[in-house]
Formats: sequence, structure tokens, C-alpha cells
Amino acid sequence: MSVNQQDLDPDSTTDVENVTNAEEELIKGCEEMWKEMEECQNQLSLVGTETLTESNAQLSLLIMQAKCLTAELSQWQKETPEIIPLSQDVLVTFGKEQFQKLTHDLEMVLSTIQTKNDKLKGDLEREQHWLDEQKQILESLNVLHNELKIQIEPFSESRIFNELKTKMLNIREYKEKLLMTLGEFLEDHFPLPDESTKKKKKNIQEPTAQLITLHEMLEILINRLFDVPHDPYVKIRDSFWPPYIELLLRNGIALRHPEDPTQIRLEAFHQ
Repeated sequence: MSVNQQDLDPDSTTDVENVTNAEEELIKGCEEMWKEMEECQNQLSLVGTETLTESNAQLSLLIMQAKCLTAELSQWQKETPEIIPLSQDVLVTFGKEQFQKLTHDLEMVLSTIQTKNDKLKGDLEREQHWLDEQKQILESLNVLHNELKIQIEPFSESRIFNELKTKMLNIREYKEKLLMTLGEFLEDHFPLPDESTKKKKKNIQEPTAQLITLHEMLEILINRLFDVPHDPYVKIRDSFWPPYIELLLRNGIALRHPEDPTQIRLEAFHQ
């Protein structure tokens, strides 16, 4: 066995004695320091308290703190630390404790890093899913844009004018068709009165002018309403058959003038 091995690996009896002696010396040193502290405390109690002025109170406190620190420094300088002899068992035990502490710290760090990694993975998956959705939306919008681009024709004033002209012609044709249908309906169901009708209604005064059909009466009222919207009333003529006038008034198709009952107007159904 080499000399170094003999120094690091003494027998158990020598180790126990060395440790015991070191403990006794430390206890003795602590007892001596305690005695010195008691003596200092007794001396301070005998000195008593000094009355300090407000201006010198902070300076006196700092001076006392400096003295205490100086005394403590001097006491520590007098002390000589005792070195406990280290054996192989002590070194192994100390190394195990440090290794266990380091292992525990590394495990805590590893757990924290794993938790952060799991959170980052979840965030990455959500962001990737959102990115895929945005890509699909962008592709759909591009397809729709291309379809609309193909369908839209270049702007042309002449084309717009022709379309409006065609629509107006269609509206006029539809208007003429409605008027013809209305005329046929009125001629079939509301014809001009004949002699037999006049004889049945004896109370009705014999008209002096040639009567017009209900269709013609409505045309006069309609034209007046649209040609002169600020004054749509029409004077009741002798050619208007009174039963037809009464028919229009009772059904709310025509209205009398509020001040002149001899004038009527067509109800503005279009407003």
C-alpha cells in the first residue's frame, strides 16, 4: 500500500478519535466566545445609555455599529479554523450527497423542460391546423376569383344602354298587354248600358252625352294621375255613367275631392 493510500484510508479507530477531538475543540471555542459575549454585555449594561441629540443620533449609531463590526472582525481573526481530517468514507459520503442533490436539481429542470415542450407542441399543432384552414380558404377564394373574372365582361356604355333599352321595351310590351287584358275584362263584365238596362233603372237620369266605357274612364283617371300628379282630380263629365262612378267610389278605386264633390281622382296604389 502506498503512502497516499495510507493517508486517505486510516483505520476506523483513528478516524473516530480525530472527529471526537475536533468536536470537543469546537465546543470549547464556542463556550469561550459565549463567555466573551457575556462580558461585553455586562460592560455595556454598566456604561448606561447616553442622551443623544437629534443631529448626532445617526452619527453615534453609525459609530457604534462600526465598533461592533471591528470587534467582531478582530475576534474572528484570532480564531483559527480547525480542519477536520478527511477520510475516504467521508469523501464518498459527501460526494454521494452532492451527486443526489445535483440529480434532484437536474430532474426538476428536465420536468420543467418537458412540460414546456408539451405546451409548445400543442401550440404548434393548433397553429398548423389554423394555417391549413387559411390555405384552404385562400385556394377557394382564388378559384372563385378566377370564375368571376371569366364571367365578368368588359364594361361598355353601349352594352348598358342597349340592356336598358331592351328592358324599357319589355316593360312597354307588358304594359300594353295588361291594358289589353284589362280592356277585355271590362268589356266583358262592365259593358255600356243598353236600352233594357236603362228601362230597369228608371230612377237614373237619362244622360245627354254619349256614354263612355268603364275602361275609358279608368284610362282618363290613370293618365291624369301620372301626367299631373300634383292635381290628379278629374271633373265628372256627362259621359261618365253614374253607376260606374259609384262603383269606383264604393270599392276605393276612386276618391272624391274633399272640397268639390264633382271631381274625382284615382287612388294612388303605386305609392
